[in-house]
Amino acid sequence: QVQLVESGGGLVQTGDSLRVSCVASGPNFSRYAVGWFRQAPGKDRENIAAISWTGGGTYYADSVKGRFTISRDNAKNAVYLQMNSLKPEDTAVYSCAATWGVGINSPDGLVYDYWGQGTQVTVSS
Repeated sequence: QVQLVESGGGLVQTGDSLRVSCVASGPNFSRYAVGWFRQAPGKDRENIAAISWTGGGTYYADSVKGRFTISRDNAKNAVYLQMNSLKPEDTAVYSCAATWGVGINSPDGLVYDYWGQGTQVTVSS
């Protein structure tokens, strides 16, 4: 069982940067692939980034490619999403999710078993 807690959301201005964190409790987090999702009001949830259990494989949606960077620090049981050049359309609740990842090198299109509660990111124009 893995429990995930997101933090680091907030209100920023267009062009600003923000880093959100996903910290896990539970055993063997280093063996899990982790994804970041976001959901804006009235829109479907979008998988915007993911990282393999080794950290060697990453995935980015076209909407964030080149602006967002996912990383992990297994010693801290944490996965981060660094968001640069933020736009108003990035406003959403950002959530992380995890699934057993051993043997999976490409973390796009995964089905996740564990979810955090989310953190709000608001980008003002």
